[in-house]
Order: sequence, then C-alpha cells, then structure tokens
Amino acid sequence: MNTADEGRQQQLDAASVLNAKTTLLQLLARAGVYTGDAEELIGLVEAGALALAHQEIAGARRDAPPHGPAAEQGERYAAGWSDGARAVTVELGAVAERALLHAVATAPSADSPDEPSPVRRAEMERAKVAVTPLYLSFADVSELDPEVTEQVLGAVLRTMNPRQRAGYPGRLTRFTSAHHAHLERLYAQYGPGSPIAIHGRYSLVHSPASVAVLERLAETPSALHEEWDAAELPPAWLDGLTTAWGSPA
Repeated sequence: MNTADEGRQQQLDAASVLNAKTTLLQLLARAGVYTGDAEELIGLVEAGALALAHQEIAGARRDAPPHGPAAEQGERYAAGWSDGARAVTVELGAVAERALLHAVATAPSADSPDEPSPVRRAEMERAKVAVTPLYLSFADVSELDPEVTEQVLGAVLRTMNPRQRAGYPGRLTRFTSAHHAHLERLYAQYGPGSPIAIHGRYSLVHSPASVAVLERLAETPSALHEEWDAAELPPAWLDGLTTAWGSPA
C-alpha cells in the first residue's frame, strides 16, 4: 500500500462522521440536553470548522508551486492552477454558509435565520458562556443575582435574528478588544471593588450581562431600548450603563 492509499484510509468517511455525531447526541441526551439544542450546537461547530477552513485557505498562497508541472508547462498552467484554487475557495465558503443556515434554520422555533424569533435555551447558554469570561477580564466575580444576567441577556438577544445570535460571541470579542481601555476604566470606576454599591443606578455593571448591553448600546441603541421596555426591565439600569459608557476617560 502506498502513502496516498494510507492517507485516504486515515480520513474519516461519511459513516464514521455520522456515527460520531449520533453518539454525541445520545450522550448529551443522557445528560439532559434537549436533542434540538444539541443538534444546533453540533451544526454550529460543523459550520464553524468549515468557515475557519475557508478563512485559512483564502489567506493561503494561491500561486502554483515553483517546482513540478507548473514550472515545466509555464504561465497557462500557473493561471489554471490559480483559477482552480480560487474556485475551490469560493465553493468552500458557500458550503460553510449553507452549513450555518442549516444549523440555524433547523433549530426549534426558527422560521428563518434572518427573521426575529424567541430566544431559545441554547442561544441563552451560548450568550452566557460568551459574556462571562469577557466580564471577568475586567471585573471580579459579582454577587448580583444570576437571574438578572439571564433577564438582561434575553432583551439583548431579541435585538438580533438567529443568524446574528450565532455569531454574537465573536462580535462581543471584537467589541471588547476594540474598547479594552475604555471598559477597563468603566469597570474600575463602577464595577465590583469600586465605591459604587451593588444596588442602585449602576447595578448592572456588577453583572456579566453588562458587556452585552454595552455592545448593543454602541451598535443598536434604539433596538435595545425597545426590547428593554418590552421586557419591563428597570430603566435605571440601562440609564446607568449609558451614563457610565459615555463618561469621559
């Protein structure tokens, strides 16, 4: 058996991939994870793997290798090589997009990935997983009621459609990176460990959800205010964060 044959045998085939996915779904079901949530999460991981592969290939060199047939057959071969590489990259990007749409559109209660829909448990859990480490990079663990975080994140997530919610952790990461110094000052002045009490106008600075609220204030303030009012959340919390965000450095 030559090396190429050995390599092909080491690759996962469709049956093996399906077996791994089914096994994971069964294990998650035994742990109490709803099958629809588990399927969506697996679908997002699959779509993400394709998207990251697309990014890596798109950023790689597309020129023909300097040795072998390209060097012997000249410019026409090199041009064909580049065109073929470009076509593969474009198709991989399309496959990644279809995988994302499938993962989001087949989720429970999601009629369309681009239309508003109720916030589901998996989306809420993904948001909490995203905001908590970002918050802890600026502030200490808070004693604010954890239910506050979930109530506020619900309003935040309702400003987005399912496709946007799928990419929200990345958006939050980019936001905190772009405004790192500003956020450091804000949490030092108003957050845990500061002279500001946990209860009052600036209460929400003591919640991990504050990171998400600040991102929405910076990007879609009108939609956030609308969902905030619909959820009947305390106006003072949002006013306090708005004031803290707008305070001079």
